[in-house]
Amino acid sequence: MTSLSIKTMQTPSLVQHFDALELQPGSRVFVPLCGKTRDIHWLLTNGYRVAGAELSKIAIEQLFSDLQVIPEISTEGPLEHFSAENIDIYVGNLFDLSKEILGPIDAVFDRAALVALPSETRVRYASHITDITNTAPQLLICYVYDQSVMEGPPFSICDEEVIQHYQGVYRLTHVASEDVADGLKGICPARENIWLLKK
Repeated sequence: MTSLSIKTMQTPSLVQHFDALELQPGSRVFVPLCGKTRDIHWLLTNGYRVAGAELSKIAIEQLFSDLQVIPEISTEGPLEHFSAENIDIYVGNLFDLSKEILGPIDAVFDRAALVALPSETRVRYASHITDITNTAPQLLICYVYDQSVMEGPPFSICDEEVIQHYQGVYRLTHVASEDVADGLKGICPARENIWLLKK
């Protein structure tokens, strides 16, 4: 891979709490609904391999442009596969991504997926991610706020809902909880909750 165009503004919680996953260098981290997040830059430059899934092809084209890498593009069933050294991004419907296509995953960093989905989809999503990653450990970020003040996404997800989705297959640890600086989208007060999910 060519030298990365390093960006700032990665998710602070990634930097502060990623060690809780206890991963070895070279571990493969799945970032669902990744978009063009700068978290991928951070993961790659810290020696991890990255897999991602995203609906927007434009976002992934921008991601590789930011990385200053020209991807190989192929087809995996109904998905497009953008790949380069240490990175595989699957473009299309996340629910079309199977464990066979995705391959082995060592951990999941869910910073924007669960919170992006409406409540009726979150149950299916949680089950799907658990299945295709073979119950890999997760670092999960959620927000809690008064949804009568602001409509999602990101949606407000309380502790009870997180427990409902994941307690059957994971041991859940509430790693941190802190106020969102300046409120969520600058509109309403919110708290960011970080969860560690392990078998």
